[in-house]
Amino acid sequence: MAADHADDKPVRVTNKVFTLANMFSVSRIVVSVPLIWIYQYYGGITWIFTALIFYGIISDYLDGWAARKHDEISELGKVIDPIADKIMAGILFIFAVYLGKIPLWFLVVSLSRDALILAGSIYLRVSRGKVAMSVMSGKVFVNALALYWIAAMYFPENVSLVQFFLTGTTVLMVYSFGDYLYRFVRILRGASYN
Repeated sequence: MAADHADDKPVRVTNKVFTLANMFSVSRIVVSVPLIWIYQYYGGITWIFTALIFYGIISDYLDGWAARKHDEISELGKVIDPIADKIMAGILFIFAVYLGKIPLWFLVVSLSRDALILAGSIYLRVSRGKVAMSVMSGKVFVNALALYWIAAMYFPENVSLVQFFLTGTTVLMVYSFGDYLYRFVRILRGASYN
């Protein structure tokens, strides 16, 4: 395969650390930490729990918007944004499994996917000096993951809705992993990447 670009188009990536986008990513980690305590302390889903969940979802859009708007796509941002996603999703999904609202197999498969993608990112960082950006199907998967979690936690009595999101999210999980794997192979064969 000839050398080409593994992403849609080349973008300028900076070495900035203190950017608005990175602050949104860090804030997503910060709001993730007290969620379980709030749920347990207040006896379930409350307005503050819901507000923090909503902020976590919105901040994922805000960090991408800020990075593009201010031309601040950074090496740190390429790392911290998916880590923030994984921390928030990990906390929420482990808790949902604990509550019996999401099946353990889904959590195991999802965490295995993330571990393999992380291993590929670490390999690229060590061998090529930079991490690859998230692929669009990965971003779609994260959104589907959020919708599945919301359905399971907020509407557990609507079994068909929860099953719909479980099936759809599982399909997207497999598809996005294939997308990451395909890009990883292209990079190994010489494709440039952002």
